Amino acid sequence: MARYCARGLPHSDKQTRNATHGTDFSTKWSAWLASGALSARQAWAEVAAFEARHGATESSYWIRFELLWRDHFRWLHRKHGVRLYRARGLSSLGPPAHDAAAFERWCRGETGHPFIDAGMRELAGTGLRPPGRLPATLGVRQLTQGCSPKVHNGPMALDLLTAEAPQDTPCLSLRRMLIDTHHENVAYMHRDCPVYRTEGFQALSKIEVRADGRSVLATLNVVGGDGLACNELGLADSAFAQLGLPPGHPVSVSQADPPGSIQALHRKLAGERLELDDFRAIVHDVVEHHYSKIELTAFVVATDRDELDREEVYYLTQAMIEAGRRLDWNERVVVDKHCIGGIPGNRTSMLIVPIVAAHGMVCPKTSSRAITSPSGTADTMAVLAEVELPFEKMAGIVRAHHGCLVWGGTARLSPADDVLISVERPLSLDSPAQMVASILSKKVAAGSTHLVLDIPIGPTAKVRSMPEAQRLRRLFEYVARRLKLSLDVVISDGRQPVGNGIGPVLEARDVMRVLENDPRAPIDLRQKALRLAGRLIECSPDVRGGEGFAIARDILDSGRALSRMNDIIRAQGARPFDHNQLTLGPLSFDIRASRAGIVCGIDNLQMARIARFAGAPKVPLAGVDLARKLGDAVQAGDLLYRVYAQYPSDLLFARQACARSEGYSVGSASDVPHAFVPS
Repeated sequence: MARYCARGLPHSDKQTRNATHGTDFSTKWSAWLASGALSARQAWAEVAAFEARHGATESSYWIRFELLWRDHFRWLHRKHGVRLYRARGLSSLGPPAHDAAAFERWCRGETGHPFIDAGMRELAGTGLRPPGRLPATLGVRQLTQGCSPKVHNGPMALDLLTAEAPQDTPCLSLRRMLIDTHHENVAYMHRDCPVYRTEGFQALSKIEVRADGRSVLATLNVVGGDGLACNELGLADSAFAQLGLPPGHPVSVSQADPPGSIQALHRKLAGERLELDDFRAIVHDVVEHHYSKIELTAFVVATDRDELDREEVYYLTQAMIEAGRRLDWNERVVVDKHCIGGIPGNRTSMLIVPIVAAHGMVCPKTSSRAITSPSGTADTMAVLAEVELPFEKMAGIVRAHHGCLVWGGTARLSPADDVLISVERPLSLDSPAQMVASILSKKVAAGSTHLVLDIPIGPTAKVRSMPEAQRLRRLFEYVARRLKLSLDVVISDGRQPVGNGIGPVLEARDVMRVLENDPRAPIDLRQKALRLAGRLIECSPDVRGGEGFAIARDILDSGRALSRMNDIIRAQGARPFDHNQLTLGPLSFDIRASRAGIVCGIDNLQMARIARFAGAPKVPLAGVDLARKLGDAVQAGDLLYRVYAQYPSDLLFARQACARSEGYSVGSASDVPHAFVPS
């Protein structure tokens, strides 16, 4: 370095550095910089001192510029690690096709490009490559694509060639961690793992796990202790299932690329309006687990309440439909019913499906399992039959019996919805926009052409006033119209739970009693199911408006609905159940009226909370059995409801919840809240 500067060569470096073999054509400092014998600061200081003595020129400036360029690549390597050396580099595009013959010609200096060939021959003969020639990785990529090469000059070019670039991250042994992370891909690495130390990973960063042409993205958790070996990479259940490799299989890891749609998310956070392609990109990244939990939360919050106009709600719904499977039943009319939720019990779908199917209409009911409620339709149906069916079997049941009641997870309908719900529910977010997109995307994806939507109104329901219900109704109708889905919105009484049972087994009891026309059957559940089933039957072109209720009632009273329900249960795989000899949780306690009066209030949220604390729906035998409904007269000491639990800890939690609030109010008849609509 001192010799080079002493001869005044920094003033001519820019003019001569692209020449081939020659002692003074270029600095030749790269080898020393790469080995650590010379620091970039030393080189910078030497050039600066030269300029102070002899004056600065464009040529001496470029030596210092190349030192900065070299640092840029070193920091790039520090940030991206082995991804810098992938075939596709840092590009989001796929790697180019590799031409083995072209690669061999390049190595021998026989590409036909004199500039490149001279440099490669010098490299083969001397171990040095002139700084003006292509970096090794660039040459392979561009020559195999048949592109004209772009020349990169300077000391960093030789460093890229002489430094030993890793081909991939060292392998770790795959381990399944029996941890349920609920729709979030999580990976675990020991803090003393050499890969964790060398790759610059941080806790909660996004990593890519690869092996055998498969890959999965996961959020990294860093652990200590003896639970995970330093040479192991743990994957939680969700990520392990997606990768689909056995425990002990070697895998490699690297920093994950940022989601391609992150800029669209940033624009939404800034209050900008997004277009359909923006939502398509975001939903694609959500489904592919490219978003971390923090990024998902940002998206959910950015689309909460009034942050989306109605056109954006349609865009989000359409994008969610396109991201998953879409069923086609080859029928002119395919009906379904959905309730926006928030009312315990309310198991009308299990009555509507057999009634409508017995009438000859196709009603393939795919339902989710409960997340924050004490039971969903799939949880209650699971008491009577199998609900997790492969799509082919589900389709066969629908063809044979015109209906089914199954868990929708196996059909992969609107898969983004389940991921978004896993973030929305813990935050207690349920905005109109997200509700509309969630419900309508799944119904359209399931192949429905006609939908009856139940919106309950009540003091402790999701919707608590008629103006709020009408606003939500108009939003549903607008998006449904854009999706070409026929929608009939029914606003119903949501002042109290529907039926007598809250929890899978208790709700199944109520359903079977209604189907069997048992005198103990809850009247409110029967009447609501008939009203909604009648509206669906009126979707048939052969039925006149107003006739549906009578047809539904005749199907139920005649036993045809029970017969069709039994057919569906047998086809899905019947489970033993007798509502006359009910098995409930062995532990229980009663809540009784503290005073005489009229039941004037039942808190839907608190009753659902008590049933969940008792163990429902995870424990199907747990729940709450209601003995009194709104308007019933009680004396002090009369039973209001009984709580059932399987385990002492659940019973204790339910007792504590009841101690905070029993969920019932007893007063006078004038205290009973006004019903916005007929029961």
